[in-house]
Amino acid sequence: MSEAFERYERQYCEISASLSRKCVAAAAMDGEQKKQKISEAKSGLDDAAILIRKMDLEARSLQPSVKAALLAKLREYKSDLNNLKSEVKRISSPDAKNAAREELLESGIADAKSVSADQRERLLMSTERLNQSSERIRESRRTMLGTEELGVSILQDLHEQRQSLLHAHNTLHGVDDNIGRSRRVLASISKRMNRNKWIIGCLIVTLLLAIILIISFKLIH
Repeated sequence: MSEAFERYERQYCEISASLSRKCVAAAAMDGEQKKQKISEAKSGLDDAAILIRKMDLEARSLQPSVKAALLAKLREYKSDLNNLKSEVKRISSPDAKNAAREELLESGIADAKSVSADQRERLLMSTERLNQSSERIRESRRTMLGTEELGVSILQDLHEQRQSLLHAHNTLHGVDDNIGRSRRVLASISKRMNRNKWIIGCLIVTLLLAIILIISFKLIH
């Protein structure tokens, strides 16, 4: 799951729980205190709506397999936000005070317990979501650490292979140099042999000419 989505989710759960408490408190207040509490609740609704949009954008940017699950969860948050808006609208209406008073007279302590139970249930759900998100974050971190260790091992292997290739390259370069020097030596020897052949040939021709002259001189005399 996206870490950004989880962060927005935690923030929304905290705001949702806070809005529920403010609605309960505002319903029992009068005058400026109630107006102040309603104003805070409306501001909280705006913040919650912004987080809903951020979660929506983040979910739609992920892979289809992950996006489907996040969008399903997001629909629950949207429904929760609509309920909170309806509650704020109800306590903001001019007849809200009378309606709340009649409701309290009719339900009395039972309704107070019911509200507290709903609030506790909402807080428990928020806590459970936070715990699940924290566990997913820890699991992601463990996966990242394992991936990082694997990456370091691969880099070390690649470094060793690179050193081996460099050593082999240097060895081949040395062999090439030796072959080049051998070729130059062989070429020099070949040149000397050819030169010696010419010298020996010239000596033989000279000796033959000398022998012929000597023989000719003896025959004449």
